[in-house]
Amino acid sequence: MAHFFAHRDHPSTPRKAEDNRGRARRALSQNFLVDPHAVRRMAEAAGSHELLLEPGAGRGALTFALAGNCARVVAYEIDPLHAGRLAARARGVRGIEVVRGDFLAAPAPREPFAVAGNIPYSITSGIVGWCLRAPALTSATLLTQREYARKRSGDFGRWSRLTVLTWPVRSWELGGRVGRAAFRPMPAVDSAILRITTRPVPLLPGEAHAAWRAFVEEGFTGRGGSLHASLRGPYPPRRVDAAFARAGVDRDAVVAFVHPDRWLTLFELLH
Repeated sequence: MAHFFAHRDHPSTPRKAEDNRGRARRALSQNFLVDPHAVRRMAEAAGSHELLLEPGAGRGALTFALAGNCARVVAYEIDPLHAGRLAARARGVRGIEVVRGDFLAAPAPREPFAVAGNIPYSITSGIVGWCLRAPALTSATLLTQREYARKRSGDFGRWSRLTVLTWPVRSWELGGRVGRAAFRPMPAVDSAILRITTRPVPLLPGEAHAAWRAFVEEGFTGRGGSLHASLRGPYPPRRVDAAFARAGVDRDAVVAFVHPDRWLTLFELLH
């Protein structure tokens, strides 16, 4: 049975007159997924879960597809008009709860859960950050701007600071491209499926994570124009030279072009 909830501690978006609804959608960064094939691909990529949270449910095209694979789907929609309509459509559908409110204001479940959604471009970083801070998250399947997904997954041949920082605990994978024609209104850029998965066993023990963060932050200072030069400040130069030789990392390698796995090797050798 579907349920409808509203965040009482988050102000609802005011209703707009008919001629202002387009402007309201743009303010909320709403580009609705309308291509059935893309909806199926997203649902398949998300997989089956006991509990799944969907940020930015919109009109519910993805909500019902996700519910076909999951025991319970909690769909968050900040727009009261769409939230109300989705709740009405989901009435009588087992396992769907509709929450009218801001996903970013929601507490993370303590039980294992997944996240999947066609998320607003304007708050991509906020939603990704929310997912990364959730200890019980098992995976996040997010439809984002294609450039963002490629940047985080290393598809450009370089890796972002965030990807490297979280690498011992989370893996980042680029899924298929979803063209702009799959959305209404049509955005200016293509999208892609980004998968963030929590590793069953972390690549580093818990007590090493603080040292890992400090190591990565130091490396990304970019001092001297290379990772090798950045690390020769806080670590003995001879040890750094030996670690780079053993890890097979070129001394001239620019920080962002070093694979996260090589970062791990260097960290273990220097610590």
